[in-house]
Amino acid sequence: MHIPAHKIKYFLCLHSVFQIDASKTQQKINKVKDSIKVNTTFIIPRPATVTPPADMHYDFCKLKPLSTKEALEEQRLLDSIAWPETPSLPSPLSLSSTSHPAHSAFTILPRWGGGQWHIGDKLEVMIQMHDFQGHLKRSGGDVLLARLHNIALGAGVAGQVLDHLNGSYSAIFTLLWEGNAQVQVILVHPSEAVTELRRLNTEHPDRVFFKSQFQLGSVTETTTCNVCLRPTQQPVCNYTDLHTNEPWFCYKPKSLSCDTRISNFKEGYKQNISTMEKLFQSGVNLKVAIPPSGVASVNVLPKQNGESEVPSSRVGSGPSGYYFQGVWRRLGVTPIHQFNSSSAITQCLKGKTVHMYGDSTMRQWFEYLDAALPDLKAFNMHSQKTIGPLMSLDYKNNILVTYRTHGPPLRSVSVPAIELHYIANELDEVPGGRDTVIVLGIWAHFGTFPIEFFIRRLQTIRRAMVRLLSRAPDTLIVIRTGNPKSLKTFLHASTNSDWYSLQQDKVLRDMFKELNVHLVDAWEMVVAHHLPHELHPQPSIIKNMINVLLSYICPQKGG
Repeated sequence: MHIPAHKIKYFLCLHSVFQIDASKTQQKINKVKDSIKVNTTFIIPRPATVTPPADMHYDFCKLKPLSTKEALEEQRLLDSIAWPETPSLPSPLSLSSTSHPAHSAFTILPRWGGGQWHIGDKLEVMIQMHDFQGHLKRSGGDVLLARLHNIALGAGVAGQVLDHLNGSYSAIFTLLWEGNAQVQVILVHPSEAVTELRRLNTEHPDRVFFKSQFQLGSVTETTTCNVCLRPTQQPVCNYTDLHTNEPWFCYKPKSLSCDTRISNFKEGYKQNISTMEKLFQSGVNLKVAIPPSGVASVNVLPKQNGESEVPSSRVGSGPSGYYFQGVWRRLGVTPIHQFNSSSAITQCLKGKTVHMYGDSTMRQWFEYLDAALPDLKAFNMHSQKTIGPLMSLDYKNNILVTYRTHGPPLRSVSVPAIELHYIANELDEVPGGRDTVIVLGIWAHFGTFPIEFFIRRLQTIRRAMVRLLSRAPDTLIVIRTGNPKSLKTFLHASTNSDWYSLQQDKVLRDMFKELNVHLVDAWEMVVAHHLPHELHPQPSIIKNMINVLLSYICPQKGG
């Protein structure tokens, strides 16, 4: 029995979040079980704001099939990241009723029970959003980031933002150092911009142009490639990976065969896909600080006698760590050792093989180690430095560090087709063991696609991890999360939005929480730092990330 994908998949539409009650949940499970495999065609409903005919769908994204268990997990993940309802957008657009950071404000609430602030207290900040006319907003869905910091002390911690769905938000901070603590709240996107970001991923998941070059002798052709390839009369080359079932397609060249593909590259971006660019203006409503109403800081006194230690960091209970004196400190887990010299790093990595896989934010780690260790010498693989494969060796100390980029999608310069390797396939080739370290970072190239594409890629990688840990349980696996980025234009926001990255971050944490892997919380490490948000964080942040990685590899005795 074959059941269409839209019968068993439920998507977040712009004006409603489908809620499943207990009785209907079992019915849904039974229907899915009858179908074993989910249709490979991904049906994306058009946003309600466009008010299309009820039967109109965009079905040109073809994702890999799912097992029953995977389909249920995907739906659970979609429910867990469901964003609040966001406003519809009139055309032509007026900013008058949209969220305006300059008219909004945050207020530090008094300490619970009164009195002075002490280390270990929870500081709550109330954020009230207003529109361009100064009117109170009455709905939620704005994208906000919050941090508490003291630049002089090199201190900072990320806040947890709660949406009350009525135009007001709370930011909760744990007070972790003595002295001044300054609150900062940033509007990343107004809720109205989220409406547009959703529409773009629904109607234009192919807005980044991926191309492949085909060549036979003196004949060369170039065609468009994607997992979201719009149907035409032109035949399609199917490059779905035989082992992982990860899909990728290209229009077939007119005169050459599909097996003459030699390279893959990003050519550019679609133009004229939005009339809502005003929602993404730097200095106006794109990553702009919200002013305080009253004081913006508190003075924190030492921990009171009899007070318990700062509670352990648990999912949803507080930050994973914080900066003090420029050093990242984890909460509630093994402390981070500071590897401040090349000899300390070398001693930790002695006898180790470190395989790094992922995007350029992972390559940044490879480059850091390559530069930090004078005895770690690059082996010329005759490959592009931005793509890999890359390899560095320290023969004396028996250290091997490698890097390879992940499989498509890749927004990059030309990559030889033969070098398009999927992480799961690479993991299946690793023997593993106590001296093997696997480090992954995959997120930055997936923002323009339906989140289901990212979920399914992670499911594939996770299965390979399970196989690796089954044959070599002592293998250490570390995953780098995504991080906020610099967003200055509509193009930046529409292809690299922090809202996309935030959704991916939530999915990644959930999917790997039951596996014996470790996270480097790049999201909080960037949010908490005083330096500007960048796709590739600045060296002082990278140094702290590497210290976290090395502390997993070489935990302090007794820690």
